[in-house]
Amino acid sequence: MSTQTRVQEQYELWLNDQAIDQATKEELRSISEDAKEIEDRFYRDLEFGTGGLRGVIGAGTNRMNAYTVARATQGLAQFLLKSDAAAPSVVIAYDSRNQSPEFALEAAKVLAGNGIKAYVFESLRTTPELSFAVRYLKADAGIVITASHNPPEYNGYKVYGNDGGQLVPDQAEQVIAEIRGVQSFADVLRLSRAEAERQGLLRWIGDDVDAAYIRAVTSVSLNPELVQRISDDFRIVFTPLHGAGNLSVRAALATIGFSQVHVVSEQELPDANFSTVKSPNPEEREAFTLAIREAKKINADIIIGTDPDCDRMGAVVKDAQGEYFVLSGNQSGAIMVDYLLRSLQERGELPANGVVVKTIVTSEMGAVVAQNYGTQVVNTLTGFKYIGEKMTQYERTGEAQFLFGYEESYGYLAGTYARDKDAVIASMLICEAAAYYKSQGKTLYDVLQELYGKYGYFLEKLESRTLKGKDGVEKIQSIMQDWRANAPVELNGLQVVKVEDFSQGLYGLPVENVLKYTLEDDSWFCLRPSGTEPKIKVYFAVRGTSGEGAASAIQGLVQTVMSRVDQFH
Repeated sequence: MSTQTRVQEQYELWLNDQAIDQATKEELRSISEDAKEIEDRFYRDLEFGTGGLRGVIGAGTNRMNAYTVARATQGLAQFLLKSDAAAPSVVIAYDSRNQSPEFALEAAKVLAGNGIKAYVFESLRTTPELSFAVRYLKADAGIVITASHNPPEYNGYKVYGNDGGQLVPDQAEQVIAEIRGVQSFADVLRLSRAEAERQGLLRWIGDDVDAAYIRAVTSVSLNPELVQRISDDFRIVFTPLHGAGNLSVRAALATIGFSQVHVVSEQELPDANFSTVKSPNPEEREAFTLAIREAKKINADIIIGTDPDCDRMGAVVKDAQGEYFVLSGNQSGAIMVDYLLRSLQERGELPANGVVVKTIVTSEMGAVVAQNYGTQVVNTLTGFKYIGEKMTQYERTGEAQFLFGYEESYGYLAGTYARDKDAVIASMLICEAAAYYKSQGKTLYDVLQELYGKYGYFLEKLESRTLKGKDGVEKIQSIMQDWRANAPVELNGLQVVKVEDFSQGLYGLPVENVLKYTLEDDSWFCLRPSGTEPKIKVYFAVRGTSGEGAASAIQGLVQTVMSRVDQFH
């Protein structure tokens, strides 16, 4: 069957399916003359990537809507009913995005229709609290409705296992197989909200889980006494970027003693359209425009920002000239690794079998720092689910003690109470580190320069190209095929000394469509199609003896590689 025939068939199935409401059908009829739009909505089903389902909200198989949510949940329900769980239960959370509450309730009703108990948060909560809640309530799975830091037209659906971690590939494939077996929306079982509540299959949760979560986060604090001593003279500006992090971050900071926390008022409350920013992404300096303005007014020591579902944290600190400098994810990660291990060492609590886990596209700077403390470093594929998987392995075998996990895309976790990146604990730790060093007359920028002086000038850069629709998918595939078939022997006068094709299942890791090239000076670059957005991402890293040398080296590497990538753009 041709792609166009399948597209038209799916389009007509939706128009004729008795289980689909009239408003959705009207939306589809409105595009009846737009073949390109019909193709984009129906040429595929939304796929599980590094973050589960994620897509633009709208009608169609390649869109986020109540029907794709219901179908995915029916597949998950069937997966759970075939598992060893005697009476399966699922925790559901959602963030501030458009239709998040509706999608969460739809998922709960489908679970209830399959006889599975759903614990649903009564209002928006963070993704890391969902991960915690799965473990705390001893549930068999978790669902969070979010599209992380994507633009406002997106939403998503992430699934978690009973360890609180996102599904890894073998689990996801089993769920996907069940989803594919749901041929018609008439096959989806559901109860009404009232009936689900009456049968005890829909239970609302809130304050008790919140309190337990904040206790778990703050138990990881390393220097609460110091924080309390310095708090009157330590000012924090915080922006939740209209997302779910507002209450949790403030609660954690207050619990360990920070008293001067100034929230950016324009970005404090939930707003599904993220109206004050181009993108609700703490990786972008633009997202901190209002926060920096506020910080200058009060002479803040640090600025922190969290994305809509509060699993990513960005930090801004003062540089040598007193200007506010946005730390990269790699820089924040290295600073937190150093602070954490230094504090544990000072207290005589640094374990001999401690381990730091990072991803293959994360800077080696944090690894070098950790190794300086005698701490083992383990690499995983991109996606915090793989870090969570390692944590569960260590918990089961006792072979190592997890200390810290992070990835370059602003995701961090310390402690073992959850299995996903947590901007709440990251906010707490980076503020605590800033307070610790302020007591020594230093800023985090000073600390970063000291790390560069000791370990070398690590510099990283990420380039991405957005290629939307079916044509975009094909272009991304062509780029990967080109680099795989024609691997460079040298670049900019430097020999390529290692080529790693992770589609071959290297080092015992799962198969993933990722290519990494290492040059003779230890610089490297990595090509990776995004699992959650229509993008190809290219990561670059160099290590120099000076800041200027590193900047020059990475500029040349980026230009050479991207000129070849952009031939397909």
